[in-house]
Amino acid sequence: MGLKDNLSNLAEEAKGKAQEAMGKATGDEGKQAEGEATQSSANFKQAGENLKDGDLKGAANDAKDALD
Repeated sequence: MGLKDNLSNLAEEAKGKAQEAMGKATGDEGKQAEGEATQSSANFKQAGENLKDGDLKGAANDAKDALD
């Protein structure tokens, strides 16, 4: 996988964590849910990148994280 894709996915996941934390801190369930969805999206993208690279174990772990 390209470094650019990896960094993009990590940035998207970090954004989702920040959104989720902000939602929890302010009691905004919508923002919290949006953050969780953003994290799931990033994890699914990372799983796809791992599949392209032939890393089945990494892909499975990222897919599992996306569903948690």
